[in-house]
Amino acid sequence: ICCFHRSDAGETMAWSESVDTLLANKDGLAAFRTFLKSEFSEENVEFWLACEDFKKTKSSTKIISKAQKIYSDFIQADAPKEINIDFHTKTHISRNISEPTLSCFDDAQRSVYSLMAKDSFPRFLRSEMYKELVKKQQHGNQKRWLPFL
Repeated sequence: ICCFHRSDAGETMAWSESVDTLLANKDGLAAFRTFLKSEFSEENVEFWLACEDFKKTKSSTKIISKAQKIYSDFIQADAPKEINIDFHTKTHISRNISEPTLSCFDDAQRSVYSLMAKDSFPRFLRSEMYKELVKKQQHGNQKRWLPFL
């Protein structure tokens, strides 16, 4: 928790608005990743981040190597960080991985995003970790404005 103190209370509370707000904020993302690790489900956010990075790839040789890495890390059976996606999506990616495109992981990324938004994100907002962060930010702000406290 100590490493998330840079955000102010308003920013920390704004993370609750949407999973997009949370993922777009460096401190929010770090807090969410720590929470997912505590639940043993950090592979979802790691996959999502890998896909975001992959979509920005310009070089065709890098597209192939990054796609292979994402596939071996997250998609193939018994991958070290295997994500839970439906059979159809997994099969489609497996068939096309030899000639990857920048959109080859889009369906899987949407599926993982949806899982995070509907499942992990609400649990994060209800977690003691998030409540503590908000409380710390509010307390920190009071001290800034009222030095005699």
